[in-house]
Amino acid sequence: MTWASIDLNADLGEGFGRWRLTDDEELLSVVTSANVACGFHAGDAATMRRVCERAAERGVRIGAQVSYRDLAGFGRRAMDVPSAELAAEVAYQIGALEVFARAAGTRVAYVKPHGALYNRVVHDMEQAGAVVEGVLLADDRLPVLGLPGSRLLEAADKAGLPVVTEAFADRAYTDEGTLVPRGTDGAVITEPDAVVERSLGLARFGTVTSHGGQQIAVRARSLCLHGDTPGAVGLAREVRARLEESGVRVEAFA
Repeated sequence: MTWASIDLNADLGEGFGRWRLTDDEELLSVVTSANVACGFHAGDAATMRRVCERAAERGVRIGAQVSYRDLAGFGRRAMDVPSAELAAEVAYQIGALEVFARAAGTRVAYVKPHGALYNRVVHDMEQAGAVVEGVLLADDRLPVLGLPGSRLLEAADKAGLPVVTEAFADRAYTDEGTLVPRGTDGAVITEPDAVVERSLGLARFGTVTSHGGQQIAVRARSLCLHGDTPGAVGLAREVRARLEESGVRVEAFA
């Protein structure tokens, strides 16, 4: 099966003060959706404003990448946050980004959790429900981007929010279709040819080879390329070029 189109998203705005991790300017010339850090795992007010302005100029959709409050751990440390607190913090992050999106003449178009929160809400219905409650507090029409089969998308669908499935070209999958934990050898795929071939397989056929060597189904409307992967910009350009050469349109889902 060949997909008519697919969205390309990347994590952007992952800096703080004078420190920058992602090449936002160049990635915004390639991707169709930008997951913008909202200040809890990375990002600050000036960075959020700048990325929103650049994204609006280039017609790139802006997504709120919400996370646990964990600047020191880049949002990748496991945390236990009470549901009511997490819901409020998700809404807070979306609201902060919305200010800068509107000032740039656009708006927040979707929500995607980051790091430890993303992985937690694959299985944890309580935390997934808290994220959905936070989205509803901010805007009850916002699409939620997440892993196929996750509790997050289940909870979002039940709440009446649009759901969008996502795949990762540069992350290894378990045989069950979840992401291999980052501490595991081979969890992050950096070899350019492998990332490109996985992107084509995900976009055209909805399949990928798992870490255990199994061919598994991963049906996704959006494809993520991490902005902090070595050579991320060149890799993103190559992926987009190869997708378009194969007849897959690259366009935003929102």
